[in-house]
Amino acid sequence: MPSRRASVVAAQAMPDIAAVATQCTCLNLRRITRKVTQRYDEWLAPSGLRATQFSLLGILHAPGEVSISGLAERMDIDRTTLSRNLQLLAEQGLVAIGTGSDPRSRTVSVTPKGRLIFQKALPLWRKAQDEVNAKLGDEGVLRLHQTLRQASARLGSD
Repeated sequence: MPSRRASVVAAQAMPDIAAVATQCTCLNLRRITRKVTQRYDEWLAPSGLRATQFSLLGILHAPGEVSISGLAERMDIDRTTLSRNLQLLAEQGLVAIGTGSDPRSRTVSVTPKGRLIFQKALPLWRKAQDEVNAKLGDEGVLRLHQTLRQASARLGSD
């Protein structure tokens, strides 16, 4: 039989337990992110790209090479995760990873094949974008993007 103290502690924890399911910002963001990603992945499937790969190729479309560290900072993603994602694209011949000006640094650029695949996937992305935007509505999309930019700015500097 639980002690009185254990029962009191458990009772005090109940509101926090319920809050995780209903009020946890992280859980709610991850839930909506999964739903949006699923929609984009479904639309992009005929191209052979996933939403994360498409986004990465899009960011890399600027002319020239970019350092992996610089790209990780720009995308606000850790270098290890980014390197793993880039390696998959490199194995498909969509990006080239090379040595930067400093032998310790690595650079990445989109290959001609990567540019072609991206261009073919662009109309599929547009359909996904239009579907999601239509479901959220013009005002909803504007508010969402504004809220996300503000949250990113506020959370980005500790």
